[in-house]
Amino acid sequence: MTTPETPATLIRKRLAGFSLLAVVLMVTVSQLYSCGSSGDETADTLYTASLPDELPPIDRVQLLGDIEFLASDALLGRFPGTEGSRLAQEHIIARFTALGVEPVGDSFRHHFSHTNPRNQTSFEDAVNIIGMIPGTENPERFIAVTAHYDHLGMHDGQIFNGADDNASGVGGLLAAARHFTENPPQHSLLLLALDVEEQGLGGAQYFVQNPAVPLDQIVMNLNMDMISHNFEDRLVAAGTFHYPFLRPFIEEAVAFSPLEIIFGFDNPDAPQDWTFSSDHGPFHASGIPFIYFGVEDHDHYHQPTDTFDRINPDFYVIAVSSIISVLEHLDRNLAQIEALHGSAALD
Repeated sequence: MTTPETPATLIRKRLAGFSLLAVVLMVTVSQLYSCGSSGDETADTLYTASLPDELPPIDRVQLLGDIEFLASDALLGRFPGTEGSRLAQEHIIARFTALGVEPVGDSFRHHFSHTNPRNQTSFEDAVNIIGMIPGTENPERFIAVTAHYDHLGMHDGQIFNGADDNASGVGGLLAAARHFTENPPQHSLLLLALDVEEQGLGGAQYFVQNPAVPLDQIVMNLNMDMISHNFEDRLVAAGTFHYPFLRPFIEEAVAFSPLEIIFGFDNPDAPQDWTFSSDHGPFHASGIPFIYFGVEDHDHYHQPTDTFDRINPDFYVIAVSSIISVLEHLDRNLAQIEALHGSAALD
Protein backbone atom coordinates (compact mmCIF):
# COMPACT_ATOMS: atom_id res chain seq x y z
CA MET A 1 0.00 0.00 0.00
CA THR A 2 1.28 3.45 -0.88
CA THR A 3 1.07 6.05 1.85
CA PRO A 4 -1.68 8.61 1.08
CA GLU A 5 -0.57 12.20 0.67
CA THR A 6 -2.17 13.37 3.94
CA PRO A 7 -2.83 10.31 6.12
CA ALA A 8 -4.06 10.48 9.70
CA THR A 9 -2.56 7.55 11.57
CA LEU A 10 -5.19 5.27 13.08
CA ILE A 11 -4.36 3.70 16.44
CA ARG A 12 -6.27 0.51 17.14
CA LYS A 13 -6.23 -2.12 19.86
CA ARG A 14 -4.50 -5.41 19.25
CA LEU A 15 -6.61 -8.19 20.70
CA ALA A 16 -5.63 -11.82 20.88
CA GLY A 17 -6.18 -13.58 17.52
CA PHE A 18 -9.02 -16.02 17.39
CA SER A 19 -7.96 -19.67 17.19
CA LEU A 20 -8.28 -21.85 14.12
CA LEU A 21 -10.85 -23.96 15.94
CA ALA A 22 -12.90 -20.85 16.61
CA VAL A 23 -12.71 -19.91 12.95
CA VAL A 24 -13.89 -23.36 11.87
CA LEU A 25 -16.78 -23.22 14.35
CA MET A 26 -17.72 -19.73 13.23
CA VAL A 27 -17.84 -20.78 9.58
CA THR A 28 -19.85 -23.88 10.51
CA VAL A 29 -22.47 -21.82 12.28
CA SER A 30 -22.02 -18.84 10.01
CA GLN A 31 -25.72 -18.16 9.69
CA LEU A 32 -25.43 -16.61 13.14
CA TYR A 33 -23.20 -13.89 11.68
CA SER A 34 -23.89 -11.00 9.37
CA CYS A 35 -21.84 -8.11 8.17
CA GLY A 36 -24.00 -5.45 9.79
CA SER A 37 -26.08 -2.67 8.33
CA SER A 38 -28.02 -2.91 5.09
CA GLY A 39 -26.92 -1.20 1.92
CA ASP A 40 -28.24 1.78 0.05
CA GLU A 41 -32.02 1.44 -0.21
CA THR A 42 -32.18 2.88 -3.69
CA ALA A 43 -29.67 0.36 -4.98
CA ASP A 44 -31.58 -2.43 -3.20
CA THR A 45 -34.63 -1.80 -5.35
CA LEU A 46 -32.77 -1.99 -8.67
CA TYR A 47 -31.62 -5.59 -8.84
CA THR A 48 -32.36 -9.18 -7.91
CA ALA A 49 -29.13 -10.88 -6.91
CA SER A 50 -28.02 -14.49 -7.12
CA LEU A 51 -26.93 -15.17 -3.54
CA PRO A 52 -23.96 -17.21 -2.25
CA ASP A 53 -24.65 -20.20 -0.03
CA GLU A 54 -21.45 -20.21 2.06
CA LEU A 55 -17.85 -19.04 2.11
CA PRO A 56 -15.55 -20.73 -0.41
CA PRO A 57 -13.02 -23.23 0.98
CA ILE A 58 -9.37 -22.14 1.16
CA ASP A 59 -6.21 -24.26 1.09
CA ARG A 60 -4.72 -22.85 4.29
CA VAL A 61 -1.34 -24.54 3.87
CA GLN A 62 -0.87 -23.20 0.32
CA LEU A 63 -2.07 -19.71 1.22
CA LEU A 64 0.28 -19.41 4.18
CA GLY A 65 3.10 -20.99 2.19
CA ASP A 66 2.72 -18.35 -0.53
CA ILE A 67 2.84 -15.39 1.84
CA GLU A 68 5.70 -16.93 3.85
CA PHE A 69 7.84 -17.36 0.72
CA LEU A 70 7.08 -13.95 -0.74
CA ALA A 71 7.91 -12.27 2.59
CA SER A 72 11.04 -14.35 3.25
CA ASP A 73 14.48 -12.83 3.66
CA ALA A 74 15.56 -14.57 0.45
CA LEU A 75 13.54 -12.02 -1.56
CA LEU A 76 15.16 -9.05 0.22
CA GLY A 77 11.98 -6.96 0.24
CA ARG A 78 11.04 -7.45 -3.45
CA PHE A 79 12.37 -4.08 -4.60
CA PRO A 80 11.68 -3.51 -8.32
CA GLY A 81 14.42 -4.61 -10.66
CA THR A 82 16.23 -6.78 -8.10
CA GLU A 83 16.81 -10.52 -7.80
CA GLY A 84 14.17 -10.61 -5.08
CA SER A 85 11.64 -9.13 -7.47
CA ARG A 86 12.58 -11.72 -10.09
CA LEU A 87 12.10 -14.55 -7.58
CA ALA A 88 8.67 -13.19 -6.70
CA GLN A 89 7.76 -13.04 -10.38
CA GLU A 90 8.88 -16.62 -10.93
CA HIS A 91 6.83 -17.83 -7.97
CA ILE A 92 3.67 -16.11 -9.20
CA ILE A 93 4.13 -17.35 -12.77
CA ALA A 94 4.85 -20.91 -11.60
CA ARG A 95 1.66 -20.90 -9.54
CA PHE A 96 -0.37 -19.44 -12.44
CA THR A 97 1.04 -22.05 -14.82
CA ALA A 98 0.35 -24.96 -12.46
CA LEU A 99 -3.24 -23.80 -12.02
CA GLY A 100 -3.87 -23.42 -15.77
CA VAL A 101 -4.18 -19.63 -15.75
CA GLU A 102 -3.65 -18.32 -19.29
CA PRO A 103 -1.08 -15.63 -20.11
CA VAL A 104 -2.35 -12.49 -21.78
CA GLY A 105 -0.34 -12.04 -24.96
CA ASP A 106 2.91 -13.90 -25.53
CA SER A 107 3.97 -13.99 -21.89
CA PHE A 108 2.78 -13.50 -18.33
CA ARG A 109 5.43 -10.77 -18.00
CA HIS A 110 4.59 -7.31 -19.33
CA HIS A 111 7.67 -5.05 -19.18
CA PHE A 112 7.55 -1.27 -18.88
CA SER A 113 9.48 1.69 -17.50
CA HIS A 114 8.31 3.98 -14.72
CA THR A 115 9.45 7.13 -12.95
CA ASN A 116 8.37 7.75 -9.37
CA PRO A 117 6.58 11.13 -9.48
CA ARG A 118 7.57 11.89 -5.89
CA ASN A 119 11.35 11.58 -6.17
CA GLN A 120 12.01 11.03 -9.92
CA THR A 121 13.61 7.62 -9.36
CA SER A 122 13.51 5.67 -12.63
CA PHE A 123 12.77 1.98 -13.08
CA GLU A 124 13.70 0.80 -16.56
CA ASP A 125 12.49 -2.81 -16.29
CA ALA A 126 9.37 -2.93 -14.16
CA VAL A 127 7.21 -6.01 -14.74
CA ASN A 128 3.48 -6.56 -14.44
CA ILE A 129 2.39 -10.20 -14.40
CA ILE A 130 -0.96 -10.68 -16.12
CA GLY A 131 -3.01 -13.85 -16.35
CA MET A 132 -6.57 -14.56 -17.41
CA ILE A 133 -9.30 -17.04 -16.56
CA PRO A 134 -11.83 -16.94 -19.44
CA GLY A 135 -15.48 -16.55 -18.61
CA THR A 136 -17.87 -19.33 -19.55
CA GLU A 137 -20.80 -17.09 -20.56
CA ASN A 138 -19.54 -13.56 -21.23
CA PRO A 139 -15.79 -13.81 -21.84
CA GLU A 140 -15.65 -10.34 -23.37
CA ARG A 141 -16.54 -8.67 -20.02
CA PHE A 142 -13.80 -8.55 -17.38
CA ILE A 143 -13.21 -8.09 -13.68
CA ALA A 144 -9.64 -6.93 -13.02
CA VAL A 145 -8.31 -8.48 -9.80
CA THR A 146 -5.19 -6.69 -8.59
CA ALA A 147 -2.47 -7.02 -5.94
CA HIS A 148 1.01 -5.50 -6.05
CA TYR A 149 3.98 -7.76 -5.39
CA ASP A 150 6.73 -5.13 -4.99
CA HIS A 151 7.84 -3.69 -1.67
CA LEU A 152 10.55 -1.42 -0.26
CA GLY A 153 13.63 -3.61 -0.44
CA MET A 154 16.44 -2.92 2.05
CA HIS A 155 17.38 0.20 4.01
CA ASP A 156 20.36 0.57 6.35
CA GLY A 157 20.98 -3.15 6.22
CA GLN A 158 17.42 -4.05 7.25
CA ILE A 159 15.03 -6.03 5.06
CA PHE A 160 11.56 -4.60 4.61
CA ASN A 161 9.88 -7.97 4.03
CA GLY A 162 6.39 -6.61 3.31
CA ALA A 163 4.41 -9.60 4.58
CA ASP A 164 1.16 -7.71 4.99
CA ASP A 165 2.15 -5.11 2.39
CA ASN A 166 1.66 -6.84 0.06
CA ALA A 167 2.66 -10.47 0.04
CA SER A 168 -0.76 -10.97 1.63
CA GLY A 169 -2.63 -9.53 -1.36
CA VAL A 170 -0.60 -11.66 -3.79
CA GLY A 171 -1.42 -14.73 -1.72
CA GLY A 172 -5.08 -13.77 -2.02
CA LEU A 173 -4.67 -13.33 -5.78
CA LEU A 174 -3.18 -16.83 -6.08
CA ALA A 175 -5.96 -18.30 -3.93
CA ALA A 176 -8.51 -16.63 -6.20
CA ALA A 177 -6.71 -18.09 -9.23
CA ARG A 178 -7.05 -21.56 -7.75
CA HIS A 179 -10.72 -21.10 -6.84
CA PHE A 180 -11.76 -19.82 -10.25
CA THR A 181 -9.75 -22.30 -12.30
CA GLU A 182 -11.59 -24.99 -10.34
CA ASN A 183 -14.91 -23.10 -10.49
CA PRO A 184 -14.85 -21.18 -13.78
CA PRO A 185 -16.38 -17.69 -13.67
CA GLN A 186 -19.19 -16.50 -15.94
CA HIS A 187 -17.12 -13.45 -16.93
CA SER A 188 -13.39 -13.34 -17.57
CA LEU A 189 -11.01 -12.53 -14.72
CA LEU A 190 -7.83 -10.57 -15.34
CA LEU A 191 -5.35 -11.49 -12.61
CA LEU A 192 -2.81 -8.69 -12.27
CA ALA A 193 0.22 -8.95 -10.00
CA LEU A 194 1.49 -5.39 -10.33
CA ASP A 195 4.93 -3.85 -9.91
CA VAL A 196 6.18 -0.46 -8.59
CA GLU A 197 3.03 0.26 -6.59
CA GLU A 198 5.19 1.61 -3.79
CA GLN A 199 6.80 3.92 -6.35
CA GLY A 200 3.64 5.81 -7.28
CA LEU A 201 1.12 3.18 -8.43
CA GLY A 202 3.23 2.62 -11.53
CA GLY A 203 2.02 -0.85 -12.50
CA ALA A 204 -1.65 0.05 -12.38
CA GLN A 205 -1.04 3.36 -14.12
CA TYR A 206 0.82 1.64 -16.94
CA PHE A 207 -1.91 -0.98 -17.30
CA VAL A 208 -4.78 1.50 -17.67
CA GLN A 209 -2.74 3.49 -20.19
CA ASN A 210 -1.68 0.33 -22.06
CA PRO A 211 -4.44 -2.17 -21.28
CA ALA A 212 -3.91 -5.83 -22.10
CA VAL A 213 -7.60 -5.98 -23.06
CA PRO A 214 -9.82 -3.09 -24.19
CA LEU A 215 -10.38 -0.86 -21.16
CA ASP A 216 -14.08 -0.45 -21.91
CA GLN A 217 -14.51 -4.21 -21.45
CA ILE A 218 -13.31 -4.04 -17.84
CA VAL A 219 -16.46 -3.66 -15.76
CA MET A 220 -14.78 -3.25 -12.38
CA ASN A 221 -11.64 -3.70 -10.29
CA LEU A 222 -11.20 -5.64 -7.04
CA ASN A 223 -7.93 -4.74 -5.32
CA MET A 224 -6.23 -6.49 -2.37
CA ASP A 225 -3.51 -4.66 -0.46
CA MET A 226 -2.71 -5.50 3.20
CA ILE A 227 -5.26 -8.15 4.20
CA SER A 228 -3.43 -10.28 6.81
CA HIS A 229 -2.61 -8.16 9.86
CA ASN A 230 -5.66 -7.52 12.01
CA PHE A 231 -6.52 -8.79 15.49
CA GLU A 232 -10.02 -7.31 15.80
CA ASP A 233 -11.64 -9.33 12.99
CA ARG A 234 -12.12 -6.17 10.91
CA LEU A 235 -11.67 -5.96 7.14
CA VAL A 236 -12.14 -2.68 5.27
CA ALA A 237 -14.01 -2.54 1.96
CA ALA A 238 -13.34 0.89 0.45
CA GLY A 239 -15.03 2.28 -2.65
CA THR A 240 -18.74 2.33 -1.91
CA PHE A 241 -18.70 6.09 -1.28
CA HIS A 242 -17.93 6.47 -4.99
CA TYR A 243 -19.96 3.43 -6.11
CA PRO A 244 -22.77 2.95 -3.56
CA PHE A 245 -24.56 0.41 -5.77
CA LEU A 246 -21.78 -2.09 -4.95
CA ARG A 247 -22.42 -2.17 -1.21
CA PRO A 248 -25.45 -4.53 -1.22
CA PHE A 249 -23.54 -7.06 -3.30
CA ILE A 250 -20.64 -7.02 -0.85
CA GLU A 251 -22.92 -7.35 2.16
CA GLU A 252 -24.71 -10.33 0.64
CA ALA A 253 -21.46 -12.03 -0.29
CA VAL A 254 -20.01 -11.78 3.23
CA ALA A 255 -23.18 -12.69 5.12
CA PHE A 256 -21.52 -15.98 6.10
CA SER A 257 -18.24 -14.37 7.16
CA PRO A 258 -17.36 -14.01 10.85
CA LEU A 259 -15.44 -10.83 10.04
CA GLU A 260 -16.79 -7.32 10.50
CA ILE A 261 -16.70 -5.60 7.11
CA ILE A 262 -16.01 -1.90 7.52
CA PHE A 263 -17.17 0.47 4.80
CA GLY A 264 -15.45 3.81 4.40
CA PHE A 265 -11.90 5.17 4.09
CA ASP A 266 -12.91 6.41 0.64
CA ASN A 267 -14.11 9.99 0.98
CA PRO A 268 -12.58 13.37 1.85
CA ASP A 269 -14.30 13.50 5.25
CA ALA A 270 -12.93 10.15 6.46
CA PRO A 271 -9.94 9.99 8.86
CA GLN A 272 -8.07 8.50 5.89
CA ASP A 273 -9.11 8.66 2.25
CA TRP A 274 -7.76 5.60 0.45
CA THR A 275 -9.27 6.47 -2.94
CA PHE A 276 -5.82 6.79 -4.53
CA SER A 277 -3.70 4.94 -1.96
CA SER A 278 -3.24 1.71 -3.93
CA ASP A 279 -3.61 0.17 -7.38
CA HIS A 280 -7.36 0.72 -7.60
CA GLY A 281 -6.67 4.46 -7.93
CA PRO A 282 -5.80 4.51 -11.65
CA PHE A 283 -8.83 2.32 -12.41
CA HIS A 284 -11.07 4.75 -10.54
CA ALA A 285 -9.47 7.70 -12.38
CA SER A 286 -10.37 5.93 -15.63
CA GLY A 287 -14.02 5.60 -14.60
CA ILE A 288 -13.87 1.91 -13.62
CA PRO A 289 -15.64 1.07 -10.33
CA PHE A 290 -13.47 -0.48 -7.64
CA ILE A 291 -13.60 -2.25 -4.31
CA TYR A 292 -10.43 -2.14 -2.25
CA PHE A 293 -9.96 -4.66 0.55
CA GLY A 294 -7.39 -3.88 3.23
CA VAL A 295 -6.81 -3.54 6.95
CA GLU A 296 -6.39 -0.43 9.06
CA ASP A 297 -2.88 0.93 9.60
CA HIS A 298 -0.71 -0.92 12.11
CA ASP A 299 2.65 -0.40 13.79
CA HIS A 300 4.48 -2.60 11.24
CA TYR A 301 3.27 -0.75 8.14
CA HIS A 302 6.31 0.19 6.01
CA GLN A 303 8.63 -1.08 8.74
CA PRO A 304 11.18 -3.93 8.76
CA THR A 305 8.91 -5.60 11.32
CA ASP A 306 6.24 -6.38 8.69
CA THR A 307 7.21 -10.05 8.71
CA PHE A 308 5.39 -13.34 8.27
CA ASP A 309 5.45 -14.17 11.98
CA ARG A 310 3.43 -11.03 12.77
CA ILE A 311 0.44 -11.65 10.53
CA ASN A 312 -2.75 -13.18 11.95
CA PRO A 313 -3.04 -16.47 10.00
CA ASP A 314 -6.60 -17.26 11.09
CA PHE A 315 -7.82 -13.79 10.14
CA TYR A 316 -5.95 -13.98 6.84
CA VAL A 317 -7.54 -17.27 5.78
CA ILE A 318 -11.04 -16.00 6.52
CA ALA A 319 -10.33 -12.62 4.89
CA VAL A 320 -9.23 -14.30 1.66
CA SER A 321 -12.24 -16.62 1.70
CA SER A 322 -14.55 -13.63 2.26
CA ILE A 323 -12.94 -11.65 -0.59
CA ILE A 324 -13.25 -14.60 -2.97
CA SER A 325 -16.91 -14.87 -1.98
CA VAL A 326 -17.35 -11.20 -2.94
CA LEU A 327 -15.56 -11.77 -6.24
CA GLU A 328 -17.73 -14.79 -6.99
CA HIS A 329 -20.87 -12.80 -6.17
CA LEU A 330 -19.79 -9.86 -8.32
CA ASP A 331 -19.16 -12.25 -11.20
CA ARG A 332 -22.65 -13.77 -10.90
CA ASN A 333 -24.23 -10.32 -10.98
CA LEU A 334 -21.85 -8.39 -13.22
CA ALA A 335 -24.43 -7.48 -15.85
CA GLN A 336 -26.60 -5.87 -13.18
CA ILE A 337 -23.61 -4.09 -11.70
CA GLU A 338 -22.69 -2.71 -15.13
CA ALA A 339 -26.27 -1.52 -15.61
CA LEU A 340 -26.30 0.16 -12.17
CA HIS A 341 -23.03 1.90 -12.98
CA GLY A 342 -24.45 3.13 -16.25
CA SER A 343 -27.54 4.45 -14.50
CA ALA A 344 -25.45 6.19 -11.86
CA ALA A 345 -23.30 7.82 -14.53
CA LEU A 346 -26.42 9.30 -16.14
CA ASP A 347 -27.68 10.82 -12.89
